[in-house]
Amino acid sequence: MSLTLYFLRHGETTYSQTGGYCGTLDPDLTAEGHRMAEAFAATYQAIAWTAIYVSPMKRTIATAKPLCDAVGLEMQLRDGLMELHYGEWEGKTPEYVKANHLDDYIKWLTEPAWNPPTGGETAVEVASRATPVISKIESEHSEGNVLVVSHKGTIRILLCSLLGIDLGRYRDRIDMPAASVSVVKFDTHGPLLQRLGDRAYLPDDLRKRSGT
Repeated sequence: MSLTLYFLRHGETTYSQTGGYCGTLDPDLTAEGHRMAEAFAATYQAIAWTAIYVSPMKRTIATAKPLCDAVGLEMQLRDGLMELHYGEWEGKTPEYVKANHLDDYIKWLTEPAWNPPTGGETAVEVASRATPVISKIESEHSEGNVLVVSHKGTIRILLCSLLGIDLGRYRDRIDMPAASVSVVKFDTHGPLLQRLGDRAYLPDDLRKRSGT
């Protein structure tokens, strides 16, 4: 038996609906976001879970809690799984950022691996704090199913790191809707992507919400 990681992006927040930048801000889930978390628990509680690792933000904790309650596992909070820090862009829309931080915005769109949002983090910096969490999971759990509940940017950056994709392309190559599940199996030849951005478990009305 090998180790399989399930990466779950948190459920819907007001920012995931509006497209505003939300990294270190700490909103709760919307009512629909809580329904997404309950739907995930209802579908995935039948899996034999080994451990559950969670970013210490309200939206990720609320997303993990229904499954933790259902299977009787305690979530393990890890700061390294927090979302990319957007600095002065926190809470702002892309339109605002483009109007007020145009040079930084263009650099970030072009090469986010090394160019941060104004006063924020680069993708390389996120990878440097998030990948050690995954390495620690690998060392502690050689086999079984482990859930990692994190954020849009952080999960995309982690997947790029695991799959050998240029970190500067994380925004261009990988989509990650709210409450989506991505599955990576660690096998003989290393990490194997088995599922990406899956929301098939959600009821139709929730799956139709953009949740980007």
